Amino acid sequence: MPEIHHQLSLAVDPKVVYPLVATAAGFARWWAADVRDISDPSSGVELGFFNRRTIYRLRPQTFISPTTAVWHCETGQEWSNTVLSFILQPEGSGTLARFSHAGWAAATEYFVSCNTVWGALLFRMKAAAEGHPQGPLFTAEGTAY
Repeated sequence: MPEIHHQLSLAVDPKVVYPLVATAAGFARWWAADVRDISDPSSGVELGFFNRRTIYRLRPQTFISPTTAVWHCETGQEWSNTVLSFILQPEGSGTLARFSHAGWAAATEYFVSCNTVWGALLFRMKAAAEGHPQGPLFTAEGTAY
């Protein structure tokens, strides 16, 4: 099964990065403007895209603060049953963030597109963590570019 992998260094402690990858409020700072908790934060989150025509429902799988946030995606034509992993390792006075999006059924054109989008998203996450927020890449209606 194909997987997406990215890594980047951040000039902040993992404790600063962790809430950005482990909470609905964190995702809203860099990923999507339309993010909602499902019932309560421990039940997961929904991310709405393009006026909620696309919704990704993520359930927590493994959370170890401040180093690990693993989400299981329950919805989406190609995202269903994929797994998003954010592994945060101390690196000097900063963090090495390792990201993977695993469990894809096939390396489709959409998979390739998502690989590129994840790169842009992670740089927005880095900017938010380092105090230079750009806002979420996905607005309620579309994208911020």
